[in-house]
Amino acid sequence: MTNEKFSLRARANSFGYAFKGIRNLLRYEHNAIIHLVATVMIIIAGLWLQLERWEWTAIVIAIGFVWVTEILNTCVERTMDFISTEKDPKIGAIKDLAAGAVLIAALTAVTAGAFIFIPKIIALL
Repeated sequence: MTNEKFSLRARANSFGYAFKGIRNLLRYEHNAIIHLVATVMIIIAGLWLQLERWEWTAIVIAIGFVWVTEILNTCVERTMDFISTEKDPKIGAIKDLAAGAVLIAALTAVTAGAFIFIPKIIALL
């Protein structure tokens, strides 16, 4: 715990740093662009299919889950690259685990999306 006084300016700056991090993620991480395109497509499909409130809730949680794991994966990868630029099987295993977390999040999101979208698409046919 710090003894710093509360400052609105410091809080505002922290939002600026967060947005800078997201901007850098989108600029330098190719997978983040894939997630962004998927996010936009899902939102458009949800609007078109007029999802119910509970369905939007599930979709938003799934999208957030993927984005959070992608950001944490990027943090792990960059930290490991900072620690050592040489090939190290232990660092490789750590990076693989972080990438696996993104894969699990993405598969979970796809599954949730399938439960919501497939019946609605079938109903349209």
